[in-house]
Amino acid sequence: MDFTNVTLSLSILEPLYFIFGWLVKVLYDFFGNYGLAIIFLTVIIRGLLIPLNVKSQKSMLKMQAMSGKQAELQRKYGDDKQKFNEELMKMQKENGGMGFSGCLLPFIQIFLIWPIYRIASGPLYYLSKVSKENISTMIDMANSEGLLSAKRVTAELHIPLIEALQKSSSFMSECVNRGLITMDQMVDLRFLGMDLTTTPAWKPLTIMHDPGKYLPLLVIPILVLLVNILTMRLGEIMRPDYKAKKEAKAREKNNPARAGQSDTGANDTAEATTKMMTWMMPGIMLITTFGMPAAMGLYWIVSGIMSIVGQVITYFLFTKPYEKLKKEKEIAKANAFKKKKDPGTSEDGSKSEGKGKKKKK
Repeated sequence: MDFTNVTLSLSILEPLYFIFGWLVKVLYDFFGNYGLAIIFLTVIIRGLLIPLNVKSQKSMLKMQAMSGKQAELQRKYGDDKQKFNEELMKMQKENGGMGFSGCLLPFIQIFLIWPIYRIASGPLYYLSKVSKENISTMIDMANSEGLLSAKRVTAELHIPLIEALQKSSSFMSECVNRGLITMDQMVDLRFLGMDLTTTPAWKPLTIMHDPGKYLPLLVIPILVLLVNILTMRLGEIMRPDYKAKKEAKAREKNNPARAGQSDTGANDTAEATTKMMTWMMPGIMLITTFGMPAAMGLYWIVSGIMSIVGQVITYFLFTKPYEKLKKEKEIAKANAFKKKKDPGTSEDGSKSEGKGKKKKK
């Protein structure tokens, strides 16, 4: 595989890494704590994404409101999928339900993982402002002394170098004497007793080798798993069509003859995929957490909590009022149909005596 294009594409993102690094430095200088700097960086990032999240939620509600019209298009055009898709896109554009924000938000969240990872994996450069040349020189020195073993270390991703500086006082003194780093640049990267530069371990032998270091770090993968499960589950429950689908499934379960007749049954494949992702994503996140510095896991925990808060806010601001309005329209429609079917019924539901009866002779 040719890594030239990959390296070039990553170097284009260097200004973004610089901005994130500068922001972490400002937050670290303000709080004096690396963990708090990561937490508030996450809060700032997620806060900036709130308008896009709100727009995405509104777009989803508009799409849900058009579900009835979509079902009519399916009945009208039948197997003519091309015509159905054309009319569907036309309807979405006319009603403002088709937006790029729904796809853009997850893309941005995934895209932002890389700069956070770079900062968490290279604090000497992005936080302590040690030059890349000095970091590269220290890496060469550590390699020559056998302090890095077989680990691949670069000027940008250099957690093993920090471990070598912390473990070997002679190596640290040599680097300081040569002017490669100062003691002030060895910032405290701990949070609540946990070293956020350390990668959490799941192997019992590794944990037992240094339990004081690795046992506290197990809290981070566990919280990452729990927060992601809760986030995915709430995202499913707070969807505007969740109650309708649940009620439709209950009716189909009680009456198998109704299976496939509801509009919700048309999206069984998409629903199965969503359910699979609901349980797969937390597992993937858990595995990934065991391969990255603990600071990355802290970012995911706070990001998940912010996502939960955003879900609750948008639910009460948009989804719940939409469901209430939809319910009121359904009741009004049912009452109108009932009156049309039985014109002799008055507003209070009683039968009028004078109408609809023949006079006795």
